Amino acid sequence: MPGKGIAAVMRDSSGQPEAGFDFRIEEERLRDGIVVLALHGDADLHVAGELRDRLSVAIDGGASSLVLDLTEVSFVDSMTLGVLVGSAKRVRADGGEIRVVVRRPSIRRIFEVTLLDRVFPLTETREEALSASHPA
Repeated sequence: MPGKGIAAVMRDSSGQPEAGFDFRIEEERLRDGIVVLALHGDADLHVAGELRDRLSVAIDGGASSLVLDLTEVSFVDSMTLGVLVGSAKRVRADGGEIRVVVRRPSIRRIFEVTLLDRVFPLTETREEALSASHPA
């Protein structure tokens, strides 16, 4: 069923958002097994576990086509890239796909330097990614 969800922001021991920490994931479930995960903030080793868990839940929940929107991501590290590669292997084993929305040249460059632009179809807009997405 289509719907939206938002991941919790990292919080300190008092329950307040951690200073300077604004990473979050917004989820939107669309038609026919298509799920959009929009990331905001720094996608680094501190949040790679949360991203892996969210991707796993989406895949286990029947998502066959994932759109990972990095439009609002300011930084991506190798842990995050590893999570994406692992998730791509899982979803592709069932005939699915992961498409990545990248607008910032600095983030696109990370995918190009690591040759992951050959692994993940990159688009500049969510609309492009969605129009090219096909449920398995």
